[in-house]
Amino acid sequence: MSDSYDLVVIGGGSGGLAAAQRAAEHGARVALVESGRLGGTCVNVGCVPKKIMWNAADLAGALHDARDYGFALESVSHDWAHLKRSRDAYVHRLNGIYAANLARRQVALVPARARFLDAHTVQAGARTLRAEHVLIATGGRALVPPLPGAELGITSDGFFELPARPGRVAIGGSSYIAVELAGIFAGLGARTTLLVRGERLLRAFDPMLGEAAQQALRESGVEIVTGITPEELRREGGGLTARMRDGRSFGPFDAFVWAIGRVAAVEDLDLTRAGVERDALGFIGTDRYQNTSAAGVYAVGDVTGRAQLTPVAIAAGRRLADRVFGAQPGRHLDYENIPTVIFGRPPLGTVGLTEPAARERYGSALKVYRSSFVPLYHALTEEKGRVEMKLLVAGAQERIVGLHVAGLGADEMLQGFAVALRMGATKKDFDDTVAIHPTSAEEFVTMR
Repeated sequence: MSDSYDLVVIGGGSGGLAAAQRAAEHGARVALVESGRLGGTCVNVGCVPKKIMWNAADLAGALHDARDYGFALESVSHDWAHLKRSRDAYVHRLNGIYAANLARRQVALVPARARFLDAHTVQAGARTLRAEHVLIATGGRALVPPLPGAELGITSDGFFELPARPGRVAIGGSSYIAVELAGIFAGLGARTTLLVRGERLLRAFDPMLGEAAQQALRESGVEIVTGITPEELRREGGGLTARMRDGRSFGPFDAFVWAIGRVAAVEDLDLTRAGVERDALGFIGTDRYQNTSAAGVYAVGDVTGRAQLTPVAIAAGRRLADRVFGAQPGRHLDYENIPTVIFGRPPLGTVGLTEPAARERYGSALKVYRSSFVPLYHALTEEKGRVEMKLLVAGAQERIVGLHVAGLGADEMLQGFAVALRMGATKKDFDDTVAIHPTSAEEFVTMR
């Protein structure tokens, strides 16, 4: 005998939780199936614990700079194990909060793995759940290359399991995760090497951001090796050694982290039984309304491969619930102009088109404004970290189509500028806005 619901959600991450709770608020009877900890990647092995680790590295940097501001500091040490205990306890509290939120909205939590029997029937442990609407929100998982010894390394998941800071660490990859982890490791004192297959970091982002990240990491002591192709990871010389296809080898390292991308976590779902199709990269294809190839089956979040960001999954899940259960038939997420921050050291922020994409779209109608300066924070410090800014404007009205920033405060300043960009702000709108002085953000409204 099956249990009947209006909506069955597979996956208790950001997108699934958001959709389940919003649907319940609209009066739907909802079941959510999750075999692991509530909160998904973001809460457990992603944004939240990552930002805590970034905060620790940022504090280490501030302690270093404090001497230049006249503070006489005794020797400073860091207790990684203490940080891990405190961080994990905070995440555990969040898991409990999510469970309480589901219970308060009368969403049935089914702690099991799910698989489709057909498009509207889901097997979850010993239970069989039926619903007219089924949402797939199982997220993604870190990719490990099919190389000899690759299993000796860890992924970003394993980063959060490290009981102590490794003395020597290598990171394979050039993505935002690789940049973030390299900054954290180096900031907390690890001798860090970044092994990059191409010639630059952050290839999917505006080139200015990749250049700024590369320079900042090198200035912080990170060794960056470009143009390499890993062939094997082996244990030797008291650690891990990475051998490249061209014969070079690097190491030994105490830890090796793979940060080469993520794939959809769908292996056990039996998607073919539901008639759900995947694209060439293995992600679940969806239209603008999050519909999959099977009627009544939807997907949101990282499992779709579109803008793999927690707030995107939340926004897509809520809009889907509004459309299906809230009598808002046209409700959907606009995937244009989504702001993103890479928590490097310093942070990098971006919203809108990259310069290459803008040039392809607007051609000679595109104009680029750039600014580079040392922020006031570094006026007294020995190290002179810079802020890099770029505005991309198009047409006679100089509508802003891209905004990019690398430097202190980029993470907090970007949100407000993203609102302006989404509202269609022009360069004149920025110019007519009174600056807040002294800040780095003011440069965006005084840029010539």
